Amino acid sequence: MTPLLELQDLKVHWPGRGGRWGSPAAVTRAVDGVSLRIHEGETVAVVGESGCGKSTTGNAALGLAPVTEGRILFEGQDLGLLSGAERRALWQKMQVVFQDPVSALNPRMSIARSIAEPLVINGWARDRVRRRVDELMDLVGLNPDQRDRRPTALSGGQRQRVVIARALALSPRLVICDEPVSALDVSIQSQILNLLLRLQRELGLSYLFISHDLSVVRHIADRVCVMYLGIIVEEGPATEVFAHPHHPYTRALISAIPRADISRRDRDARIILKGDLPSPLNPPPGCPFATRCPKVMPECSAARPPLERMGPDRSVRCIAPD
Repeated sequence: MTPLLELQDLKVHWPGRGGRWGSPAAVTRAVDGVSLRIHEGETVAVVGESGCGKSTTGNAALGLAPVTEGRILFEGQDLGLLSGAERRALWQKMQVVFQDPVSALNPRMSIARSIAEPLVINGWARDRVRRRVDELMDLVGLNPDQRDRRPTALSGGQRQRVVIARALALSPRLVICDEPVSALDVSIQSQILNLLLRLQRELGLSYLFISHDLSVVRHIADRVCVMYLGIIVEEGPATEVFAHPHHPYTRALISAIPRADISRRDRDARIILKGDLPSPLNPPPGCPFATRCPKVMPECSAARPPLERMGPDRSVRCIAPD
């Protein structure tokens, strides 16, 4: 079965300024060889700390970040081989929901105009636009009397519903959700997550869900890709990754999930990572996690471990996985 979206060894490197005395410029390896697949109706989550390359991966898939190497295939078509017009037509089937609905919406535009913007840009007739906006507002749970309000007159959850409605305007097949609930209160987060799940069931949507919050990911994801310093270190079905994590980094992330019923033994078993995430300007040799890994061995600095199969649907990048 052909994946809806497939990234093949994707690399996004940002060239830096020239070094002193003619030395080569440093290169930021924001994404350094990421491969993943999303099938129709599936939610694939990319998780990791801030600065690991999650958002850059999503932006590259949308054409918002230049690709240094690798391929992006959507519906089996290589975006790098298409003309500009063909890519724009295909990108209508991929939309995005950003983290901050305040900055995603024009404060001078009404809610109805914000939702209608992609329809107007694509030449829809006025009457058709109005009907579609009404449909979308009802679909995401917005009241008709909110049509003429400005974003500042709405709550954070309502603004995010507006952003979701606008993302659905052109009936996309894939929605990239970049930290879509991290700016919301916990009670509102669950409402938006339930909305995304309902929309997926009703519309057959697929999601690339980007988040640093594993408690959120556990609620919505079918598959999980754990990312560290520009590479994927573990991937597999969400239930299996949470139940039996193989990579030390995944274990540390899962151990840090807040729990109301945590016991003293669980608190003592929590894994506290030492040090900060290394800079993608100067990644450590060998395994990039070696500088913080509680199980580090001398061999870890020799070469980057490959992403190896641990079963029919599991992969891990570690020379001594659990």
